[in-house]
Amino acid sequence: MRIVIQRVSEASVEINKNIVAQIANGLLVLVGIEDADAQEDIDWLCQKIVNLRIFGDENEVMNLSVKDIDGDVIVVSQFTLHALTKKGNRPSYIKASKPEIAIPLYENFVNALEKELGKKVQTGVFGADMKVALVNDGPVTIIINSKNRN
Repeated sequence: MRIVIQRVSEASVEINKNIVAQIANGLLVLVGIEDADAQEDIDWLCQKIVNLRIFGDENEVMNLSVKDIDGDVIVVSQFTLHALTKKGNRPSYIKASKPEIAIPLYENFVNALEKELGKKVQTGVFGADMKVALVNDGPVTIIINSKNRN
């Protein structure tokens, strides 16, 4: 599983001109799923996301997590995180899971993240054409691959 975490002061997801998710301070998490992903990847990533100390404390030092600041989270599926770009100019997405594998893993990811965070997580709609808007605070952007955790 590959994720991109962005610390945001605001973020939203729009589908067909309707806002389906919207937050103020928190995290926008883009998630790419591959066939090799399992519950172990989900559990590790969710624990990491919730406890990652990337928010400023009273001294503006990154010492607080999204949980510490009672921040919100939006999760958006993004198969393009598994793009292979070595050959030619058209990315290949062969490593990205097909919906029949990715959707249950995505739903498990959202549920596990809600459990770790202790509150509802907002989402986009899997497979939809989404317009994602955000104000990246910092900017802070972190990329994590669950296969590189050792």
